[in-house]
Amino acid sequence: MGLLKKNPDLISDKARSLSAEIAALEAEIKKLDSQLARPGEPKFRSTVTPAGGTIISRAVEKPAPTPPSKPSEPVFEKIGTTKLTSRTENEVPELFNELGIRKYDLPALFNRLRNHLRGPTTSNPRLVNYLAAGGVQGLRPLRYEKRVARNRFIWLVVVVSFVLFGLFYWLLPKH
Repeated sequence: MGLLKKNPDLISDKARSLSAEIAALEAEIKKLDSQLARPGEPKFRSTVTPAGGTIISRAVEKPAPTPPSKPSEPVFEKIGTTKLTSRTENEVPELFNELGIRKYDLPALFNRLRNHLRGPTTSNPRLVNYLAAGGVQGLRPLRYEKRVARNRFIWLVVVVSFVLFGLFYWLLPKH
């Protein structure tokens, strides 16, 4: 009967365990909050000196009179001025001619184009590998989706090429 048994869903199991952990933490927070908010005995401080010779009285010293303070002036710090240029730090001076105009840089253009077409990097590459391998129940593997997209593209190119060939054949004069 092992053939009809469903595979365990690891994601939902992890979600259930995290939900239980969150509930336990919320219960602990409520318990600690109730202990903190519980009105305890009022704390009074006595201003009466105790009877007996335990306190040695000293002469109260008066603080020396201080001259009235004038309002403090704001403190200004000297900030070094930086020379503003149109060049960024990662650009080398050889990319500009003597007039300050950027020279044509074919390798940099190729790199910018490649980075633009590549797209952003993933924030979680392990998850991408997991999804690509088909490790999540109920989702198709990424390689299957790539194959479907590739086949659609091939059929689209074939259909468009036949349509263009037919148009050129029909529009060109026959000799």
